[in-house]
Amino acid sequence: NQRRFGVSLVRDITERKQAQEALTLFRSLIDYAHDAIEVIDPETGRFLDVNEQACLAHGYTREEFLALTVPEINPIVAARSWQVTMDDLRRSGSLVRESQHRRKDGSVFPVEININYIRLDRDYVLAVVRDITERKQLEAENERLTTQFYQAQKMEAVGRLAGGIAHDFNNLLVPIIGYIELNLIDLAPDSKLYADLIQVRKAADRAADLTRQILAFSRQQVLELSLLDFNLVIAEFKKMLQRLIGEDIELQTFLAPTLDPIKADKGQLEQVLMNLAINSRDAMPTGGKLTIETANAFLDEIYVGKYAGDLMPGPYVMMAMSDTGHGIDAKIQKRIFDPFFTTKESGQGTGLGLATVFGIIKQHQGHVLVYSEPGNGTTFKIYLPKAHQTHQTIISTSKVPPFMKGTETVLVVEDEEIVRKLVCETLEAHGYDVIEAPSPADGLDLALSQATIHLLVTDVIMPKMNGKELYQKMRAIHPNSKVLYMSGYTNNVIVHHGILDEGINFLPKPFTVHHLTRKVREILD
Repeated sequence: NQRRFGVSLVRDITERKQAQEALTLFRSLIDYAHDAIEVIDPETGRFLDVNEQACLAHGYTREEFLALTVPEINPIVAARSWQVTMDDLRRSGSLVRESQHRRKDGSVFPVEININYIRLDRDYVLAVVRDITERKQLEAENERLTTQFYQAQKMEAVGRLAGGIAHDFNNLLVPIIGYIELNLIDLAPDSKLYADLIQVRKAADRAADLTRQILAFSRQQVLELSLLDFNLVIAEFKKMLQRLIGEDIELQTFLAPTLDPIKADKGQLEQVLMNLAINSRDAMPTGGKLTIETANAFLDEIYVGKYAGDLMPGPYVMMAMSDTGHGIDAKIQKRIFDPFFTTKESGQGTGLGLATVFGIIKQHQGHVLVYSEPGNGTTFKIYLPKAHQTHQTIISTSKVPPFMKGTETVLVVEDEEIVRKLVCETLEAHGYDVIEAPSPADGLDLALSQATIHLLVTDVIMPKMNGKELYQKMRAIHPNSKVLYMSGYTNNVIVHHGILDEGINFLPKPFTVHHLTRKVREILD
């Protein structure tokens, strides 16, 4: 009888199953990892294995990835060779460094790589790669904000220093200008002394202009605010700008047909236009084109956060002035608004032109930006808040009362003797009954002895009592009296953030005889 037998071989595959399960678990773990994980051949730099995150981060399938080498996705390694990198790794055993990786679409992104040299059955390189794009963006933003903060601190400190110097200088200019004018009144225009005094007066005027620019930069100017149409300001000033830039530069304007109103000081806006135009003119020595544009703009939170952190999101009026000049490189752009910084030769500029623009716009709660590349011209963009009080009549010029005399009683209180004497002599020469006091306390004593005081002319900042407090106390004695404040710089007693409060009469130093007498007459009338 033939009998059939079957032979079966049984093998215990517990270890294989465990190994497969471990491999599956390992694959699941690395695929769920947030970072890209790459296993690399240390000799060739070819990828032996990658996880799912590596594929997602670089835009390759796993099969495509395993056909690549490290230099093909890392431009820095490609530049210095894979073997140099391996030499560094073999010496230390591990490396942590920042680098760059290239995606399948060609875009490059920053990475942090933790590299380890591993010896098992053979040698491997294990790289854990983290995309640090967001970190780099945060670092850049933090650096920008830090730089902006220190720049603001620097500008504030320099502004305070410059403002204090300008204040003292203005007190010196008041009697210089005033006594020149008083002497000119009594001299014949054809006399030599008259001509000499005119030259001295011109020099004093230039000094006064310089202090005004310093005060503008330090945001301590007194602003005479009114509702304005920026288009109208530009249109009225266009002829002046054309004369300023010369015939070889073409001036074009593109003004928005319906521009929102702004609340601003017309004279200060003209100063901004003039300073920007001069800067553009100097950048086009052989001629070119200067373009002025206006538009309504809405600055959202993203834009404000990125470009103008000191502004509030909302509606603004934008004015852009562009030229076709030689442009400004990045290094100079960082310092372009610094006071006394200039690229011009010695004696060719004060370095206050753009600093003045910066100060004026900041004092108007606005912002100024510069866009420029060497060889491609420059654009300055200015943003000023839209005015919400539109019930006022929009004006572009202010009427100055004619030069007049008077007979009213005026009390002059000023702690600077030379300024006080000049004011008193000027008003007396124009018919006023003048009483003078060197301090607020003396002024109050004189007020008690007078039957009537029509006008108090007082300095703002004085020892023990400021000008506003003096006026408040004097009103208790002479309730119908009026006041004219004068100062070399503004003060929070009468000025809030550098802007004169409504209804307060203010005469900034230095002033001329004409300015003083006209302002006095304007208040009394």
